[in-house]
Amino acid sequence: MMTDVCGILLAGGNGTRLFPLTITSNKHLLPVYDKPMIYYPLSTLMMAGIRDIALVTRTQDVDLYRKLLGDGSALGISITYLAQDKANGIPEGYILGKKFIGSRNIALILGDNIFLGQGLGKTLEFSTSHSGARIFAFPVTNPGDYGVVTVDTKSGEIIKLEEK
Repeated sequence: MMTDVCGILLAGGNGTRLFPLTITSNKHLLPVYDKPMIYYPLSTLMMAGIRDIALVTRTQDVDLYRKLLGDGSALGISITYLAQDKANGIPEGYILGKKFIGSRNIALILGDNIFLGQGLGKTLEFSTSHSGARIFAFPVTNPGDYGVVTVDTKSGEIIKLEEK
């Protein structure tokens, strides 16, 4: 496992498709089963062995996350909070995190992504111990409702990546 890998967890956005629930709460703090949604992607980063994580969220939500997660030490991790005034997509996570990232390798995860599966921990550890980019995707019947990764079937290389 690489020790020079840090994580960025994107938990911004307005969650407009979940109105009125998200008028007063950040979407990523809503419960999924028995815990806030944000715990799932945070656990995914932790399963990958990543212990230094920047959480990017709306300015008005930083204190809510601090109250829930603190500095991360109770979970055996370190959390840095980065505030954004407006949700500008995945690239902004890298821009806001530039100083945090420095020269380290980076794993970025969306705050509403829930990954499950046998062997996930080993797959994540493998991914952080090898150089190069990795995108985790799953085929669905309605790809337009999600981010879409177009892959060249012969080479396996990504041709196009569209955000939702």
